[in-house]
Parts: sequence; C-alpha cells; structure tokens
Amino acid sequence: MNWGTLQAILGGVNKHSTSIGKIWLTVLFIFRVMILVVAAETVWGDEQQDFTCNTLQPGCKNVCYDAYFPISHIRLWALQLIFVSTPALLVAMHVAYRRHEKKRKFRHGEKIDIENLKSQKVHIEGPLWWTYTSSLFFRIIFESSFMYLFYFVYEGYQMPRLVKCTDFPCPNTVDCFISRPTEKTVFTIFMLAVSGVCMLLNVLELSYLMLKSCIRKASSFSVCKRSKSSNKRSSCTKRFVPWRGIQVNPSTIMIL
Repeated sequence: MNWGTLQAILGGVNKHSTSIGKIWLTVLFIFRVMILVVAAETVWGDEQQDFTCNTLQPGCKNVCYDAYFPISHIRLWALQLIFVSTPALLVAMHVAYRRHEKKRKFRHGEKIDIENLKSQKVHIEGPLWWTYTSSLFFRIIFESSFMYLFYFVYEGYQMPRLVKCTDFPCPNTVDCFISRPTEKTVFTIFMLAVSGVCMLLNVLELSYLMLKSCIRKASSFSVCKRSKSSNKRSSCTKRFVPWRGIQVNPSTIMIL
C-alpha cells in the first residue's frame, strides 16, 4: 500500500481543518500509519509460517490458523485506516468543488483574485459545515465499529500463547503456538488505544463545531432582534416629529 499517496491527499484537507482536526491528522500518521508500516509489519511478519502445531496431519495447521486468524491484524488495521480516512476525502472534494465554482464565475466575468483563491482558507460554514460534521460522524462510527470488530473476531484484545484446535482434518485436539504473543498483545493494545484517542478527538471536534454553530446562530438572532427593535423606534420617531410647538400625527394635527 502506498501510504504517501494517502498522506498527500489528506494533507490538503489539513489546510481547511480546525485545530482539533489537525491534531487528529498528526496522530493518524505518526501513531498509526508510521507504527503500522515501520514496526507492526515487522512484528507480525509471516504469521502463518510462524504458527506451529504439534501435528503433521496435512491441512490441519492451515485450518487451525484460519479458525483463529480469519483476517490478519495488519490487513484489518489497513482496512480501518482506509475507512476512517475516506470521510475526510469528501471534505477535500467539497472544497475542490467550491473552488471550481469560483473559477467558473471568474471565467464568466466575475472579478475574483485567482492567486488569493488558491491560498485562501475555506471557512467551515453552510453546506461545507454539514459535509465536515457528517465526515466526523462517520469517522466515529467506523472507529467504534472496528474496535468492536477486533474484540469479536479475536475474542478479546490479548494474544494467547497457546490455542487448541479440533477442526477437521485434525485427528484430535491439537495444540498450536503463536509466535511473539506478548509483543503482539502490546501492539494490539497500543493501536486500539490510539484508535480510541482518534475517536475522542473526533467527538471533541464535532462538539466544538456544533457549539460554535449554536453560538453563531444565537448571536445572529440577537443582532436581528436588536435591529428590529431599532427599526421600530426609528419608525415611531418618524411618525411623531415635534416642530415649533406643533405635534404632527398622521391622523390629527394639534396646535399647542
């Protein structure tokens, strides 16, 4: 897998993210992608070759390995990263679409500074707000789903030293041994902990955007209310204009 391509794509999203979103992207690449590429693949290596059983029955070892490892940890983590990163790509596509629309307006005669447009920070508001918050929501769903999937597939987060297998074609109960169980347990817990941190950052960012939106709407409502009140007083002042002892009323005129 070419992780550099993924980093280049998400790097564009980073320019339009909040501060919490930038922290999330940093944690994603340093503590997940780099650990997965540099360390985890070395620790797991060729799992099936290192998986040994105390039998020479043909096919028994393969069946036992498939029963305990229906999918490799490495591949499941890679799949998780792809799912978690995909919603962020929707934000990048939305930003690209908005810039394309502005360039199209420029071609049709509207005055727009193209150089400023390239470096301009896109504010998270309007339709982009919905796209961004939806991407955060799906990230949280994917993170929690994969954390449960790990627990369900491997029956816990701890890697056992010994597993017993009775599947056909094994002649009887066969003992199978997993290499580096302690090291694999440490990496599994570490990756799941980082996944939990990423999920927490997503929850915080979603809460921040929702709170900011509520404050903006409340402020807008307050300004609108003050504006209406000011217009009402202005209207009353225009209707009753004192001038040289004469009070002017639309219906009657009284001379004091």
